[in-house]
Amino acid sequence: MTTTTISAHPLELWHTVILGLVEGITEYLPISSTGHLIIANSLMGLDTPDRKSAVDAFAIVIQGGAILAVLSLYWPHVLRMIKGLFGSDPQGLRLAINLIVAFIPAAVFGKLLDDWIEAKLFSAGPVLLALALGGIYMMVVDQWQAGKVSLLPKHNHTTESVFDLSWKQSLFVGVLQCVAMWPGTSRSMMTITGGVLAGMKPRQAAEFSFLLGLPTLGAATLYKTYKNVSHAHATHTPTMFEQLGWTAVLVGILVAAISAFIAVKWLVGFLNKHGLTPFGWYRLALCAVLLVLAWQGIVHIGPSAPAAQPLPATTP
Repeated sequence: MTTTTISAHPLELWHTVILGLVEGITEYLPISSTGHLIIANSLMGLDTPDRKSAVDAFAIVIQGGAILAVLSLYWPHVLRMIKGLFGSDPQGLRLAINLIVAFIPAAVFGKLLDDWIEAKLFSAGPVLLALALGGIYMMVVDQWQAGKVSLLPKHNHTTESVFDLSWKQSLFVGVLQCVAMWPGTSRSMMTITGGVLAGMKPRQAAEFSFLLGLPTLGAATLYKTYKNVSHAHATHTPTMFEQLGWTAVLVGILVAAISAFIAVKWLVGFLNKHGLTPFGWYRLALCAVLLVLAWQGIVHIGPSAPAAQPLPATTP
């Protein structure tokens, strides 16, 4: 018996650069990287059934670039956490523990719900609904912080530093991060607003969100890579790296790292001056654009097509 495999379809260099830019810019902004990658993949013709699954996995793997960006910007915090684990920095240890506490809900529910979410929620209706509701939600949080609406009881004091969060505040942010498993919601949106609702200023909430992205995105990248390679091995089909090309993966990670570095530095200053409302309006506009493109059949919003299965050889 013999098997057949899918032929490789390496990405063009310009495809790789654009996807890396989209991922890097949108990963840490509260605007949904999923929505932007859907548009980019569709407009470049990369969502065809023969490679959609690999391209979707590629979008997860190039999150490694976003991780590198945060490591390069916040290495003093990472160093303090390492020192804390070895007993020489109590505040660093506290931050490390709080990040673990915040990460645990996503680690548990992400593993349990990953396949169900992709099958049930990765379609036009749920994604567009998440984009629209997320935009409104951020505007409401901004109004709450300004004291104009009652959402949750206001805190008597504001947490000034990511090192000062309690484990309860961290767990609250971690629980909200789970909401971002709904495609189109935005992990950054939920963790930044979670930090604000927990009593942090937008700048510190964004910093905690960036740091929480290290274990969260790191785990997602490793898990999706493992699933892709395991499935390819079991079905005798090409892995993402074989199908799209190693060069594409490496260039995508590099471009994502550079663009994420710039986006993170810009976001901190922007939040201090303008808050979350501009991002809310942007999400509503993105929702409208995606709705029109999906209605016109220009983009397709749906789960990855199952990888082609090996076919047994037939005898005449």
